[in-house]
Amino acid sequence: MRVTIFGATGLLGKALMREWRGDEVVGLGSKDVDIRSQDQVAETIRLHRPEWTVLAAAYTDVDGCESHSQLAFDVNTHGAANVAKACAQGNVRFLFLSTDYVFDGTKRTPYEIDDPISPQTVYGKSKAAAEAEIRQAHLEFCILRTSWVFGVGGKCFPDTILKLAATRAQLDVVSDQRGSPTYTVDLARTIMQLSRKDARGIVHATNRGNCTWFDFATEIVAGAQLTTRVRPTSSDKFVRPAKRPEYSVLSSRSLEQYGIELPTWQDALGRYLAERGLPTTR
Repeated sequence: MRVTIFGATGLLGKALMREWRGDEVVGLGSKDVDIRSQDQVAETIRLHRPEWTVLAAAYTDVDGCESHSQLAFDVNTHGAANVAKACAQGNVRFLFLSTDYVFDGTKRTPYEIDDPISPQTVYGKSKAAAEAEIRQAHLEFCILRTSWVFGVGGKCFPDTILKLAATRAQLDVVSDQRGSPTYTVDLARTIMQLSRKDARGIVHATNRGNCTWFDFATEIVAGAQLTTRVRPTSSDKFVRPAKRPEYSVLSSRSLEQYGIELPTWQDALGRYLAERGLPTTR
């Protein structure tokens, strides 16, 4: 199978390039092709003639999107539409990475794929608009929503916590936001499986289980055998440009229909710490 990955130099893209085996994979970064250019995208699809295209490229700075909304929509919405249209014209199946931020966070049970979306941030709105564009442009698509992505090779929550814990005796982390951490290695393997299973429609994929950011930080510090004290606090003590959903746990039901089950987030975190070469308790 021939696969083209847009966003191959990003956090998830790097994992996709490392993990994808047994197929002919071409990875492209922003220096190779600007997804905001319909002509560049169309030419790329014509050149590589993929059977599957994975769009992992995105403007993912959630707070940055609030002050750079035009860039957010140019990359996340119009860029996705360009790739979807080029794939439709070339009869190429298309997998798009979306987000838990398309939901408003008011639910208290895991979000299903057919729950109403109501994004509360520019980032979420740009991704929701992309989903709509893809539905109009392409029939053979898979929209994969995920959350709290972390991995080696880029900025992510565990990386931030480890750096802060190296210099501070105490960290305050919010305990009133709940979601599911997702390891790029497991997500990359899931994308590979979904492509080989010819997945269609919307799928939710995260590591199993859920936690608060406080729980996550506590596990990171303990797993890395650090002595920093982690204290719970509330979101109103850490006001940020983009409002975070209080609850954004995604149901695994749609993924299980393809016979795929991800490891727990605790297991994933242990492997992440080991991948970083840290002595761990796991």
